[in-house]
Amino acid sequence: MYNFTIMSNENMANNNQKLVHWADQTAEKIIRERGDLDLYTCASGITPSGTVHIGNFREIISVDLVVRALRSRGKNVRFIYSWDDYDVFRKVPVNMPDQDVLENHLRFPITMVPDTTGRDSSYARHHEVDVEEQLPRVGIHPEYLYQAERYRKNMYAEGMKIALQNRDKIKDCLNRYRDDAHKIPADEEYWPTAAFCCKCNKDTTEMVSYDGEYGLTYRCTSCGHEENADLRTSKEIKLGWRVDWPMRWQFEKTLFEPAGKDHHSQGGSFDTARLVADEIYNWPAPVTFRYDFIGIKGTPGKMSSSKGKVISLPDVLNVYPPEIVRYLFAGTRPNTEFSISFDLDVIKTYEDYDKTERIAWGVDKAKNDDVFAKEYRIYELSQVEEKMPSSMAYQIPFRHLCNLLQTNSGDIEAVVASQKDIKPDQIERFRTRCKCAWYWITECAPEDFRFALNNPDSENFVKAEVGEKELECIKRIYSEILPKMDELEEKPLSEAVYGVATDAGIEPKALFNATYQILISKDQGPRLANFMKIIGKERLEKIFKVYC
Repeated sequence: MYNFTIMSNENMANNNQKLVHWADQTAEKIIRERGDLDLYTCASGITPSGTVHIGNFREIISVDLVVRALRSRGKNVRFIYSWDDYDVFRKVPVNMPDQDVLENHLRFPITMVPDTTGRDSSYARHHEVDVEEQLPRVGIHPEYLYQAERYRKNMYAEGMKIALQNRDKIKDCLNRYRDDAHKIPADEEYWPTAAFCCKCNKDTTEMVSYDGEYGLTYRCTSCGHEENADLRTSKEIKLGWRVDWPMRWQFEKTLFEPAGKDHHSQGGSFDTARLVADEIYNWPAPVTFRYDFIGIKGTPGKMSSSKGKVISLPDVLNVYPPEIVRYLFAGTRPNTEFSISFDLDVIKTYEDYDKTERIAWGVDKAKNDDVFAKEYRIYELSQVEEKMPSSMAYQIPFRHLCNLLQTNSGDIEAVVASQKDIKPDQIERFRTRCKCAWYWITECAPEDFRFALNNPDSENFVKAEVGEKELECIKRIYSEILPKMDELEEKPLSEAVYGVATDAGIEPKALFNATYQILISKDQGPRLANFMKIIGKERLEKIFKVYC
């Protein structure tokens, strides 16, 4: 276990002033461009068309990090997360049950599609709940806005009226970045609104006429129904998303919202939304940045909710504790593409986080003050609570922890009890790390990394086949080394085992192979002397006795 010192509040404040982290730099940009305000609204959102994957989570946590940076400057911040659950259900994901039922609801608003798992009130709500229950685990607590509810309450009647009254101007905004082949033709009537038919619920509708105020007539091409709707009372009218987005920026007074690189392409949806916001709704587009995609190591291609090919936040939390999940994003600039790994790179991820933690607590010395300030701020933003923990976590190298867990057959409490210097306020975090490590071992780790300690009392125990010379060495280890093992440090213990092999005239590797076969039924395993220390004298004697 490492010793540590607590940084002074003055040093913490100095770190924030240095603006060493991209979130702090973004917060400063928001304040600089929008001024000193009573409230700063930061926004994120998604259509719950399928499982919300870890790529979508990048936007959520990117906003959360900027929100925290603004709050650290004493600003009052509103973090809104919009569920675009009044969007159209266009495609049935392969990972949802009762595909035929879902197929029958194509072209419905997502909020009117049934949850075929039977758990929640709708298909949309199912995916919303999956996220809302998980975000608190990583310290994210936005205010949720449900767009189906807001449209049906006619909250956007004025915004839709403005859009309808400025159809030609919006058409020009949408065409401004398009080449001639993709422009809306001059003689084609443009409608910023769409409707879900009030009879059949499908979006297979076309606008017929507008009275210049709140009256809008549409016709359904599926069932033939024609409706005279009133924007102030009708429930089925909504804006197309390229207009809906900037309308809501103005409605919510949004000052910051990032977007993926597909939306931030030159002349893309963010650029056209900026024009609509400025020219139609008289509201400047929010401060923004582009965030890149996330890959999963070993999984080719981009994640897709509609195809059911996703890794979700709970999947990642199975392998990494919440603070390391946050660290993956806090320690990477948003416009950098990276992959989340579930293979042996997991070990390095834990090591990198632990190194940052030791620097933040002054256990390891940083190369210089700038490196220290950056590592400290990354660590601070990686914590679930918006403050430094009361103490440093209890650190054990991840590989060593895996060896401890496997030696104890996954008994986490036995591993916790074996750490004599752990402090009461460190136990819960350490227990979480153990749970993640055991999950990784049993579900993700390569086969050659896994092992189970043999137990002579088990009915499945099979005695290893060991050569005559190797067997003599095992007997010597049992009779000469194990009795004094507790008195030996790792290096002298290793030298003693080597000495037994040398005296017997065999290669040390041959003895190691035989020992691993006896202990874990494999030719190799963790570094032997260290492994023997983990197993302990009592259990080693019990196993070796079978061969003596």
